[in-house]
This record gives sequence, C-alpha cells and structure tokens, in this order.
Amino acid sequence: MNIQLPEGGPILGLGCDIVEVHRIKSAHKRSQEHFLDRIFTEEERVYCLQNRNPYPALAARFAAKEAVAKAFTTGIGDLLEFKSISIYKGESNQPLVRLDSKGQALLQQVGGRRVWITLSHTTTLAQAVAIITA
Repeated sequence: MNIQLPEGGPILGLGCDIVEVHRIKSAHKRSQEHFLDRIFTEEERVYCLQNRNPYPALAARFAAKEAVAKAFTTGIGDLLEFKSISIYKGESNQPLVRLDSKGQALLQQVGGRRVWITLSHTTTLAQAVAIITA
C-alpha cells in the first residue's frame, strides 16, 4: 500500500493543550446549552452529541481550539474566538481544522497556509496538538 501524506511547509506555530473530561462535563451540566453554543460550532455539537458519552469528544475539540489558539500565539480572545475554529472529520476520519473569516485572516497575517491538528482522548483526559505551516 502506498500512502501519500499531504504536503506541508515550514512550521510557523505549535500549540498543545490537555483537558480533563470532567471539567467539560461539569461546565455543560452547569450552563447547559449556553456552554455548548458559546464554545462549539453546530457541526461539532452534532458530531459529539451523537455519542453515548459525548464528553471525551467535546473535551478533545475544546483542547483543539486551545491548541490552535496557542499555535497562533494569540490565545482565545478578540483575534480568535472559540467558534472561529471548527474541528471536523476528513475522508479518512482524520481530524481537520476549519477556520472562520477571523481565523482565515489571522492565518494569512502569519503567512500560514494550513493548520494541522491531532486529537487523543480517554474517558478522563483529552489532548490536542496543532501546527501551523507555511
């Protein structure tokens, strides 16, 4: 089998985040839909909430948003909001990043062409690593 990886460029930014799943579950239980609406895109909510236990998947996406924001060195705030970053599945079920217009503008500003993401989670922890390449 010949596997072809997508072409990348020089690394412009790197971010990593780890989240305890129970923190995401607690925030959701406390704030209900307000928490989900503030943090996650509709696409992310639909994907995660179809799982019997949605919290590891939600926590992984929360960690991904934080990791992307760290890779940009901006954090979450005025330049990049939680919902500026959406994590979805590619053809091979690999996690991919979709940026809204704010995120795309920031990507152009730093000279980036692509944001890479990888996710891992257990029932208790979720982690994400993000890389911005030129």
